[in-house]
Amino acid sequence: MFPTGVQIYSVRDHAERDFFSTLEKLKNMGYDGVEFAGLYGYKPKEVKEYCEKLNLVPVSAHVSIDDMLVCPDEVFAAYQIIGCEYIAIPYLTEDRRPGGANYENTFIQIASLGEKAKLHGLTLLYHNHDFEFCKTGSDNKYFLDVLYETVSPAFLQTELDTCWVNVGGENPAEYLIKYTGRSPVVHIKDFVKKSKDSKSGLYELIGITPAERQAEEDDFAFRPLGYGVQDIPSIIAAAKTAGSKWLIVEQDRTCLGLDSLECMKLSAQYLKKVNI
Repeated sequence: MFPTGVQIYSVRDHAERDFFSTLEKLKNMGYDGVEFAGLYGYKPKEVKEYCEKLNLVPVSAHVSIDDMLVCPDEVFAAYQIIGCEYIAIPYLTEDRRPGGANYENTFIQIASLGEKAKLHGLTLLYHNHDFEFCKTGSDNKYFLDVLYETVSPAFLQTELDTCWVNVGGENPAEYLIKYTGRSPVVHIKDFVKKSKDSKSGLYELIGITPAERQAEEDDFAFRPLGYGVQDIPSIIAAAKTAGSKWLIVEQDRTCLGLDSLECMKLSAQYLKKVNI
């Protein structure tokens, strides 16, 4: 059975009101760990102590590449204090993607950050969306594959988001197996969409919201695990084959009239049935 955690941004509304109470509720649902998206005003030592009190593992954290570059030692030291093993780049802005002004430099910066993270006892991860599944270069490879070919595994591991792998046109289980030995943390996420190429309502995680959006009628919508189109059992089996260590549940926004914690509870209940 895999240890499971929650990306705290999934329950950000509760975490903003009472961070520690939210951690406790997630632990009571049966989750083993958490992945941070900010510390909500608390000091690293306070977060470490509360996680220890709950016996909740501080698995990893999402921190923007720009924040890491501004003060890498400070960022890495903070999450080292908390006890995280991993730190992840959650997103790349358009200037850092193929054709962007900072594209080539980004690879160099990621390698440098991965090397520095290692000095602090952390492993740098990259968390994908679907835009990384664009073909680039003369060899017509996915941007995501080019990233992992360019930056050494010694300095960068994967945090494959299985929802976005699917939306990007690849089979999540097969793609996980492709990165066997390089996929310690897996984002496990479910969704529905009305048509094959629908893109409405996609990017909530980092605050990018379409100018016009219907709250519950988007072509694309997130779901608790087991309530969407993902083949979760095959993804879990692939994670085992790939040598993954953690499954991190993420649901970028709520659905079906459910509260964010209710969504996490449904996902926890489903995982108890299939995570064997």
